[in-house]
Amino acid sequence: MTHCSDNDEQSDDGAENPNKNQKKRSKGGKHVSFPPDEQIVSGFAEHRNTDRKVDSCLTLTEVMVAYQQSCSRHQVQPRAHILQQLQQGACVGGSVKCLDLKGERLDHRSCEALEVVLKSLHFDFINLQAAQLEENGASSLLDMILYYESTTHLDISDNSSMGTSCWRALAHLIKQSVRLSRLDVCNIPVVDYPAQSLSKALLTSQLRVLHLHNAQLSGMPLYTLVGALKSNKTLQELHLTNNLLNSYQDALQLGDLLRYNSTLLTLELSNNSVADAGLEELCDGLRWQTRGLKVLMLKNNQITANGMVHLAKALPALKVLQVLDLGENLLGNEGIQVIREPLMMNCSVLQLSLAQASITCEGAVALAEFLAESRQIQRLDLRQNEVKVGGLMALCLALRINRSLASLDLDYVPPSEQDELLMETQTRLQAEIIQRNASHPPLATDTSEMLPTEADGQADSTTTA
Repeated sequence: MTHCSDNDEQSDDGAENPNKNQKKRSKGGKHVSFPPDEQIVSGFAEHRNTDRKVDSCLTLTEVMVAYQQSCSRHQVQPRAHILQQLQQGACVGGSVKCLDLKGERLDHRSCEALEVVLKSLHFDFINLQAAQLEENGASSLLDMILYYESTTHLDISDNSSMGTSCWRALAHLIKQSVRLSRLDVCNIPVVDYPAQSLSKALLTSQLRVLHLHNAQLSGMPLYTLVGALKSNKTLQELHLTNNLLNSYQDALQLGDLLRYNSTLLTLELSNNSVADAGLEELCDGLRWQTRGLKVLMLKNNQITANGMVHLAKALPALKVLQVLDLGENLLGNEGIQVIREPLMMNCSVLQLSLAQASITCEGAVALAEFLAESRQIQRLDLRQNEVKVGGLMALCLALRINRSLASLDLDYVPPSEQDELLMETQTRLQAEIIQRNASHPPLATDTSEMLPTEADGQADSTTTA
């Protein structure tokens, strides 16, 4: 059986060989109880599947009793929150929706006591966010999750005290697990050893979704991560919001990633500083995507109308990109005019977000011209823009021609014109758009992520897609 040891190279290569008669693995005072060696005869993955089948016969009540007994052996108090979840949960064939340990302080003995739960049940989601994991306990817990294949989604965010052995155990889990498909490691600095450890693990992992929000990835950490992902063939979603990604070195690396990786389907880069120069690098990479990236999120990235020049060159050639979010960037009417005709020529984009992009009636008219020509656009988000009567009129005329759009998102703006006729016209046009949205079925798309249904801080809009 492969497991994480204190020696990284020994752990990775399987060079460390413990005493064959030993039933527990010791590591700095930690232990994980494993079955007798005579039961481990058919390989690691096969054993874990057999183990799951046997333990799935246990009821949640039996698991709860076993957990209480385990806590007694380890001389810790059973966690009331854990008992409550086991008591109220629903178990189907040994699988439970969630084990929520968010905010629980899990010291070494508390983690050891959890082994009976991880051994007996499979969870769709284990939440360890802000669990104040101490070094030895955390690495033991991750070893258990790996050995028993306890979850498909693990959130270990907001645990800033994770040390070297914990990162080593996490990397081993990423590398070896056959069930773990999503990992969240947010609000933790992923620099130096953590970045190297994570990147090395991604070379052979089965992860499909990785969230690394606010992880200080700018510079060398991102370079290390991209180096691994260029050859990764399994990761489908990469979320990198709030990482201070810049317009030169970081965007260059991300453009390189798009050039060489055709497996990634979603790239989330919102709330960074990609800017116009960085968008040029991304667009250069996008041109190489003949299969792959379907969702690109660039909300709040200091992009202006000048950056739309680079996007305009790329749009006609894009074949697979389906969702593009440019919201909260200062595009203005000028930027919309730049991409109007390229959008008409594009045959892939289904959803386009231009929320809070400094668009007024002039830009809305340009978008109406695009809508009148488009045969595939399904959703257009124009919330938090100053679109008044002139723009609304153009959009309504376009909607009478367009047959593909299922949702046009606009804020409901109370009439502000002093002229009574203009106020009545604005109210009528807004009602017409609401009715048009309501008459279309919900969007059907195979993209893994949709544009947000509500702009931040904006609860009252004309539609919810």
